[in-house]
Parts: sequence; structure tokens; C-alpha cells
Amino acid sequence: MTTTRDAIPAVGSVGLLDSVGGAKPCLSEAKEIFCPLVVAYGGGVNSTAMLIQMQREGIKPDLILFADTGGERPETYESVMAFDVWLQTHGMPGIITVKHSSRKWGDKTLEEECLRTKSLPSIAYGYKKCSLKWKKAPQDKYVNNWQPAKDCWKVGGKVRKAIGYDISEERRAGIPDDDKYTYEYPLIDWMWSRWACEDVCKEEGIIVPKSSCFFCPSMKKKEIMGLPDELRKRAVAMEDNMDMTPRQIIVDEENGQVSVAKYPSVMGLGRAWAWRDLYKQDKAQGKLCLFPDERIEQDCGCYDG
Repeated sequence: MTTTRDAIPAVGSVGLLDSVGGAKPCLSEAKEIFCPLVVAYGGGVNSTAMLIQMQREGIKPDLILFADTGGERPETYESVMAFDVWLQTHGMPGIITVKHSSRKWGDKTLEEECLRTKSLPSIAYGYKKCSLKWKKAPQDKYVNNWQPAKDCWKVGGKVRKAIGYDISEERRAGIPDDDKYTYEYPLIDWMWSRWACEDVCKEEGIIVPKSSCFFCPSMKKKEIMGLPDELRKRAVAMEDNMDMTPRQIIVDEENGQVSVAKYPSVMGLGRAWAWRDLYKQDKAQGKLCLFPDERIEQDCGCYDG
């Protein structure tokens, strides 16, 4: 089914809508176990629309988490704060912000880590280490110490994690259930496209900017050119600081192990070209077509519409 702006599919009794409220009973050896519902909020259009529809349908998550890399765009921080007010005004839980920090190296942001390791975000090299480390891991750490989750796991249940992938992102929705979590994709259950998500946000008067780090290699030229001067300078400083050697040493800070990964050589945050050269060409009123929007085969794990 193809969704257009003129037709948002009705929400049916599937997935999350089988239960009104947050935690729902899970059957485990004839015992009823309440499994808390956690929303991974990315700060973008998709997860915002997902939460709006949950509120409309009387589905109240038990926990809403937003992982801050320390390098989100300024408009994202403003949008998250505004939506937090909307949620609480409408009887929903507030957004809890979580962050990764390195006790060993002292990095408090992804930007600091890139500068220390003289590298770019891993998506530039075809990996998703940055989103796993700075988005997923802080949320998992928080839930590991959250009492409702601990109570659920103690009796053999699993936490339900809702992720805002839309109908065009079914390829991303194959995360296998594990010992702690079952993964749910309400937007896919509802057959909602990004367009449908945009319309739902507009109906509530909520303006949601694209959510990503300001130095994300997945950004398009128009987004790169739209950055304020301060953020441009910080992104270029990351490029100027990077080690151009294809082979880089990666340190796993969680267990102290050192692993070696072979990274392909890249020219900068544009992969085949550097943002600094794009800015120079624009300043000289040159042809920006010399810097094509390269298609990155792997979506940034932070992408949220």
C-alpha cells in the first residue's frame, strides 16, 4: 500500500494497539508478566508522529528516551524541549535524555571522540559504530538500571521497545528479539510513510526539523550549506584533524580490548570530497555540482525522518 499526503491509513488493531496503556501482559509459563513499553525517541518526524498517534489512541509508554550525542543541531534541541512540553501537557511521560561518556578517555560527545581519535563519524567509512555507541548503548544502559525493566527481566519477561521506522524502512526493521527486548515498529504496522508522519505533526502544530548530528556524513549538500558558520567551522576542523591513513586503530572502551579495522580512505565528511572544499567553492561562486550527493549504502543509524 502506498501512502500519499491525502490519505493517512487508519490505525488498526495491530502491534501496539493490542494494548491500551504502556506495559502489557506477556504470557510466560502460564504466568502473566507485565512488559514495560520503552520508546526510542530520535527527535525527528517519524518518532514524533509515532508518539502523537500513541497519545491519540491512549497508548502511554512507560519510558521515552532520547540519546544526545552532544552534536545534535541546535534546532533539534529546541524541538525536543518543545515536544517534551507537548507530551506532558497531553498526559504522556516526559522525555529523558541520556548520554554516552567515556570514563577512560574523557570524551563527553561524539565530536570530542572524533577529534581525539583523528577520525570522522564511522558512517563515513561504511560502519555504524557511532550510532550504536552514542545512541543505542546509552539507552540500553539506562534501561539496564531502570527498576520496571529489572522487575520484568527477573520473572522472565522482555521489555518492549518501539522504534519509529516508517513503511519505506522495512529493511531496517529486522532487529531480532533478544533476551531482554522485543522490538516493535508501530509506523510499519500502521503502514505510515514519512509523508503521513509529517501530516500528523502538522495537525498538532508541531514543527520537527530533520534530526542528525551537524557533522553527519549522510547530510545532503543543501543541509551542509544551511549550517551556521560556527558549526561549519567545527565540521571543517574535524576534517582538518583527521588521519588520512586507511588503517586505523579502534579502542573498545567498554571492555578495554583493542581491535584493528581497515577503513577505506575518504577525503572528508562528503566521503569522496571534503566539506571544506564545498564551502570554498561556494564562497568563490563555483559549481557545486562538482560535489555530488553520494549515496551512502548504509543509512545513518540515527536517522529519524
